[in-house]
Amino acid sequence: MTSTQLVLDLKLRESYSFNNFVTGDNRLLIDLLQQISAANGEQQILIWGDEFTGKSHLLQAVCQAAAIRNLITAYLPLKQIIQCSDEAFEGLEKIDIVCVDDVQMVSQKPDWQKNIFDLINRMREAEKRLVFTSNLPPNEMDIHLEDLRSRLNWGPVIKIKSLSDEQKQQALQLRAESRGFELPDNVASYILNNFSRDMPGLFEKLEQLDQLSLQQQRRLTVPFVKTVFE
Repeated sequence: MTSTQLVLDLKLRESYSFNNFVTGDNRLLIDLLQQISAANGEQQILIWGDEFTGKSHLLQAVCQAAAIRNLITAYLPLKQIIQCSDEAFEGLEKIDIVCVDDVQMVSQKPDWQKNIFDLINRMREAEKRLVFTSNLPPNEMDIHLEDLRSRLNWGPVIKIKSLSDEQKQQALQLRAESRGFELPDNVASYILNNFSRDMPGLFEKLEQLDQLSLQQQRRLTVPFVKTVFE
């Protein structure tokens, strides 16, 4: 196989790449993940931090970059998969890079803790690579299987740092550029200061504005934004 493997037919978002992720103060983390996407460097990394800081974006960016190199990947968002069968974990040690999103979902779920424990052991033995995300570091997770806690600490455990307002504005303008339009500084600043400050919410507003400006054949200006969301 030379394409990205999609578990349970879950699709990667093409917009989630390293090219459109604003690094901010996360240069070391991005460097480590880019090495992993080339099947180099660390064998396991756990990224933790607040919601809406780009953790899922980075996992999918790893998969996208790895697929370009003809590596086989699997992206497993536990918030969805944990409601289904654990068959998604079978045979993953044959895959080059496995990315597990929201590993904290195994809290209070002994069977799933065992699944992750076994996955880490199998991947380590097969010399494959694992990337986890969580909202907490392993030592603060509500995990009863202590051996799992120790294995989640086997590789670097790195907190992702939130973007500053200036970096969020840069992210908005980068997203606009990827969609083929220009977002003036004053409009980006207005959006940032008047709407949801989490990046998914800001990106959603940007997409709405893009669609409406095309429909109405209007340039993106602060007065136009005000009329749209009054």
